[in-house]
Amino acid sequence: MTYEAYLLEKKWQNSWKNSKVFEATDNNKEKKFYILEMFPYPSGKIHMGHLRNYTIGDVIARYYRSLDFNVMHPMGWDSFGMPAENAAIENKLNPEQWTNQNIENMKLQLMSIGLSIDWDREISTCSSKYYQHQQKIFIDFFKNNLAYKKDSYVNWDPVDNTVLANEQVIDGKGWRSGAKVIKKKLSQWFVKTTTFSESLLKDIKKLTDWPEKVKVMQENWLGYSEGAEIDFTLSNESKISVFSTRPETIFGATFIALSIEHRLSESFKSDQNFSNFKEQCMSLDVDDERKIGYFTNVFAKHPLVKNYNIPVYF
Repeated sequence: MTYEAYLLEKKWQNSWKNSKVFEATDNNKEKKFYILEMFPYPSGKIHMGHLRNYTIGDVIARYYRSLDFNVMHPMGWDSFGMPAENAAIENKLNPEQWTNQNIENMKLQLMSIGLSIDWDREISTCSSKYYQHQQKIFIDFFKNNLAYKKDSYVNWDPVDNTVLANEQVIDGKGWRSGAKVIKKKLSQWFVKTTTFSESLLKDIKKLTDWPEKVKVMQENWLGYSEGAEIDFTLSNESKISVFSTRPETIFGATFIALSIEHRLSESFKSDQNFSNFKEQCMSLDVDDERKIGYFTNVFAKHPLVKNYNIPVYF
């Protein structure tokens, strides 16, 4: 007897689909279990990384179903942003058409594997049905003074034409395009995560089943620390405030180093040497560890040591 893999798999996949065996039911009194793998970027074809990731999730989902849990195992598509738009431009297609074609193709590929996904709960992040909720959340943040806009330097990928997180910059290059990342000043929105830093840090400790390294990453990302804010007075009586978690070490301070974007830099706008230094700073690779500086010819009074002035650098 010949084993017709395609026909046999198709038969059972159709049976699962018609009987809605993988559908999570609402208001069910059974024990509930929710599992969600990362959303794939709709590039058009799945690869071994997708297969590995979703097979692991599928094994877990099936295991809990076998224990009579009401399992919710949905799927979505990370389809919004510059990478999709750039790919569409490269292929001379409308971004919406390009993205939806890829989603349809990848969905068929994932379904052919036989994953136990509840496709009735499928979402796509470029759909208004999805991002309308994100817009509502943002409006709520804005109304409650938790979202604000300011100019700031970002990691810019000149090929994908998009901003990258520090974690997406590997050896000074974009993780996806491989292009050399540059610093670029953009006007962008920020969320006041620091407002909730204490409660977030406290709740991280409740995540008993999370890997320790992931919890440490979250704690470092929040960056909460306790210390003191100390004022250094300049000769014109203006002040530079610094924060230190070890204020007792201020006795040993020998100089002050400021960001090239500090408000004091406004006084050096017409200084060509400073402009050249600023340009040099902006051209450095993200992971360049060289120590360079620019002496301002400004001194600050040491707040704890009498008659001791320390130099100020950018």
